[in-house]
Amino acid sequence: MASSSQLSQSKIDPSVFQRLHPRAYLERFLSEGIRPDGRDPGAWRGVSVNVGSISTAEGSALVRVGDTTIVCGVKAEIAEPELDRPEHGFLVPNIDLPAMCSPRFKPGPPGEEAQVLSDRLNNVLISLEVLSTASLCIHPGKAVWVLYVDATCLNYDGNAFDATLLAMIAALKNTKLPMAKFNEETGRTTCSHSSSVPLDIRHLPLSASFGIFDSSHILADPASFEEPLLDAFITVILNEDGALNSIAQSGLATVGEKSSEEVVAGCVAEAKKRCADTRKCI
Repeated sequence: MASSSQLSQSKIDPSVFQRLHPRAYLERFLSEGIRPDGRDPGAWRGVSVNVGSISTAEGSALVRVGDTTIVCGVKAEIAEPELDRPEHGFLVPNIDLPAMCSPRFKPGPPGEEAQVLSDRLNNVLISLEVLSTASLCIHPGKAVWVLYVDATCLNYDGNAFDATLLAMIAALKNTKLPMAKFNEETGRTTCSHSSSVPLDIRHLPLSASFGIFDSSHILADPASFEEPLLDAFITVILNEDGALNSIAQSGLATVGEKSSEEVVAGCVAEAKKRCADTRKCI
């Protein structure tokens, strides 16, 4: 008969098993209808939003989605407009994923993941006309506002896109610009910080993301442990009235006998509930 010490040695520590066999580790949890962090497959993590926490910025927001934490600040500068768009300012979103937020990111210049994420966020904010760039004009052809919407991930635990878009929208909604006037005689722009105006926000899009695991499970709001194991991703972007703006999909989104169209339709329905709840935070 084996001794108790021999039996304990034959058992693999869960943390070791998770590191050596991550896919099998996740499969075992999902076979019991639960995920490693204790959520059901379709459950979302909690959301918190705090605005105005950066006093040196024109607007800011701190967002937590589970353990994923994003801080976003909006800085405004005055510049000359483009020649072919003399009455339009600029909106420049960016996301930084520093090494301090997760071991998966390395020190140095922005990695591919950060660049792809920034491009996706830029596409949402610009193409959906979240902000009227014409409202950023101080004087046609002479002076316009440039808004740098800079987000930094303080702690990464998956689904950075949803958290960052929420942080950027909340920060823009919190932003106020000083009254600015352009003097044609001197060619200079003066700002009055005694009075400020909010931005002309046209739309408030939010997103809800899903992952497909092993063509058999739809995981809402994927955590960082789950992300590398997923076969497909679906991100649904909805406007403030719940209207569908866009769907981004990578990989084959089939689950069991359900077609890709059926899976996406189910994700859109769940996204509407999630975004409606999240919108209450801003």
